[in-house]
Amino acid sequence: MCNLYSQTRNVEAIRRLFRISDNRATRIHPQPAIFPGWNAPVVRRADDGERELVTMSWGFVLPQDGKAPRRVTNVRDDKLLTSKFWRPSFDARRCLVPASSYCEPNTEKPAKWFWFAVNGELEEDRERRVFAFPGVWRRWKGPVKKDGPALELDVYAFLTTTPNALTESINHERMPVLLSEEQDFETWLTGSTENAFALARSFEPSAMRIVQSGKDKEDLLGHSAPDEARLLL
Repeated sequence: MCNLYSQTRNVEAIRRLFRISDNRATRIHPQPAIFPGWNAPVVRRADDGERELVTMSWGFVLPQDGKAPRRVTNVRDDKLLTSKFWRPSFDARRCLVPASSYCEPNTEKPAKWFWFAVNGELEEDRERRVFAFPGVWRRWKGPVKKDGPALELDVYAFLTTTPNALTESINHERMPVLLSEEQDFETWLTGSTENAFALARSFEPSAMRIVQSGKDKEDLLGHSAPDEARLLL
């Protein structure tokens, strides 16, 4: 599973990659760490079918009797088609979650945190290639804390699958599904459920690398992210 990731690029870079016009993009800033319950950028289709960049809260809200609601951040690919919790959103409300790295802890105590990124054209580049987690979203109306006030907010979660060899070296359970090509972005947003579900597969391990490890629960590149709109692809 994945409960920590980063998005270290500015709004112009995200607009360019996901082909979003300026008047359909909210203002965002680089985020070296994104945790469950935090707001982060999401690409979805507007009512007229055009893509838009919005912010949503990470994690579907699952009510629990006598307890605080639980935030569910990941959608298992083996549950997506059969779960009443997920299937309606998969059928009607798919989205793309821009990211530049994701993090998994190992089994040591205390844990060591490993940050994974998708390779760019130049292996030596410190920049992170922007990719997307295929996700789903919905409108939540209700509390997000025990005895808290009722809120109305858009929430999202993204897809996980069996880990590839690189991720499995750290986490043996799950890894997020990663998309890096425009054709896959479009298929996830607008394709049939059959074609969209076919994207639920592990990313090629040779096209990824571990870019940071240690005790830091944030992508340190995010503190020095460039302001220019260029993308390293």
